[in-house]
Amino acid sequence: MTTALDTIWFTRCPVPTATGIAADQGWLAGEFATDGIEVRSLQDDQPGVPRETHYTHALTGLFREGGNVPALWARSRGEATRLIGLTWIEERQAVLVRAGAGITRPEQLKGLRLAVPRHRIAIDFWRAMALSGFHGALAQAGLDLGDARLVDVEARPGGGQWEAELAALAAGEVDAVYVKGALAAEAAPRHGAEVGIDLDALPDRRARVNNGTPRPITVHQRLLDERPEVVARFLGVLLRAADWAAGHPEDVARILSAETGAGATGVAAAYVPGASLHLDLSPERLDLLARQERFLRGQGFLESPVDVGAWADHTPLQGVPHA
Repeated sequence: MTTALDTIWFTRCPVPTATGIAADQGWLAGEFATDGIEVRSLQDDQPGVPRETHYTHALTGLFREGGNVPALWARSRGEATRLIGLTWIEERQAVLVRAGAGITRPEQLKGLRLAVPRHRIAIDFWRAMALSGFHGALAQAGLDLGDARLVDVEARPGGGQWEAELAALAAGEVDAVYVKGALAAEAAPRHGAEVGIDLDALPDRRARVNNGTPRPITVHQRLLDERPEVVARFLGVLLRAADWAAGHPEDVARILSAETGAGATGVAAAYVPGASLHLDLSPERLDLLARQERFLRGQGFLESPVDVGAWADHTPLQGVPHA
């Protein structure tokens, strides 16, 4: 028996996502309109729906395309979610240093003061990102986090992305800051910072495993159990959006500017035109996510282990005709 469904929700991070493209084009609402199913975004202020649902995934009718730190954290706490897709989208990950510092190689991070932000939120994915980014850079030189000095930087509530860390760098309180994305590309010059280590340029993509690489698409188990065809159709729209994005780089740049809050310069610096937004559950991406799970667990971010292979459900993607 088909369970009645009048609303489905989606949420995405302010980064390149197929969900963001599909929402901008009106394709998600259009897909389900004839079924009488309303499609709503958590990014719009929705009365009665806590914003932290973006991280906890406690809403059973929710599709989430966002960072893997909150997704793994929610699963580790027992939330009944399933992993139904993964993307890999390069987002200009870098270690920034003060201009003229002469730091250009991973081995030069040894003994330096590395900024590690602290945000007073349920799951501090910003802190996890910094630790993972520095870990990726140090590992290229056979080093680990213990070979550097980790300096806590308290983030001000409501402050801009990376602002506390970059201010600490400019003040000489730290020697290096991990950043990623368009807003970071815009913020760096304001603080006299330059790219010391371009993680995107490293040949080993494992150096770039972080909150957004790979980025999961998750859904609540209840929705998957009760309305599997809705889940498959939702993924079909995302695949359509990814196909469309590949041939419309100028439109994608406009959408990314709106999604990230960055200007054209920041978007151009952070994202390669024509980069694929396609999702899959390939063995390589699952292995990279499992690598991230082990790192996060080792750093104390997860309450219990997450078996990435068991978490993944390939059925919805297999149910999309052209997947």
